[in-house]
Amino acid sequence: MKQVEQLDCGVFTISLDFELVWGTLDIFGPDKWNGLYKYERDVVIDKLLELFVEFDISATWCILGHLFLEKCSSENGVKHPEIVRPQHRWHPEDWFVHDHSENAEIAPNFYGRDLVEKIRDCRVAQEIGSHSFSHVIFGDDGCSPETAQSELAECLKLAREMDIEMSSFVFPRNKIGHLDLIRNAGFECYRGVEPNWFEKSPYPSRFRRMMRMLDVLRAAKPPVVLPEREESGLWNIPGSAMYFPMHGIRRYVPLGLRTKRSIKGLDAAAQEKKIFHFWFHPTNMADEPQKMFAGLRKVLEHADALRQKGRLKIAPMKEIISLLKATEHG
Repeated sequence: MKQVEQLDCGVFTISLDFELVWGTLDIFGPDKWNGLYKYERDVVIDKLLELFVEFDISATWCILGHLFLEKCSSENGVKHPEIVRPQHRWHPEDWFVHDHSENAEIAPNFYGRDLVEKIRDCRVAQEIGSHSFSHVIFGDDGCSPETAQSELAECLKLAREMDIEMSSFVFPRNKIGHLDLIRNAGFECYRGVEPNWFEKSPYPSRFRRMMRMLDVLRAAKPPVVLPEREESGLWNIPGSAMYFPMHGIRRYVPLGLRTKRSIKGLDAAAQEKKIFHFWFHPTNMADEPQKMFAGLRKVLEHADALRQKGRLKIAPMKEIISLLKATEHG
């Protein structure tokens, strides 16, 4: 593994996990969060793009492959026969049991080609990367190499049909696996797990969630990171902090703590010449959207102010890799 020692300047990068209903389909089924997904589809994507245009920000949208479709159908009674099914222990049914196999008009939360087109055609260029085809958990034992390969192949096929070249990958649920296949598919980088001690702890996921909330409640400075080149040849650009949503009990965490923590990350990136890698799901913005967008605006204003002073670059993941390559070839 090769880690970059220092960057020429601090960098702010934003990556988004764009998945609509597919992100929770295997756990909650298709109906639990319908209202949030509808608002995400109807409002959130447009508002995010408007903000990115206003502040001249190119973000990395890692988009689930199924959202590239405007419709799909079964073949001989089988949904998506091109995908080798995962064997996730918590989901004994067919992986596509909830897929409507219809179109965006009938099941809008399952499709998003119109939204992908908006992101692709944004006036300020946005990077489009991959978040798998159907939210298979690559880092789980139930995802075989054959499953991962079929997911990647379908994502690349659909992207090519839209004249999109993908360089960046974000793993569903941040569970990392099959790095060699991702590199062989032509990807250059991925978002690794935040380098907090508790993320790699042996304790249950409930403990990790509690520790993340504690960090937000303390407005603890998030880690700023440097890219690492893996043995596979992929660059790992670890996450720094998620923009904490307001679902459930988290709505009682004051918005100011979220923004204060993010601003600490921006300042640290500028001072230490490292990366503040800020990430979230667009769905995160659909609960208490007025507050969430107000907080995001404060973060972007601070990033823009640091950029105006020459202390910070704002770049998508693939541009960071381009900068590293230029440095290597010197």
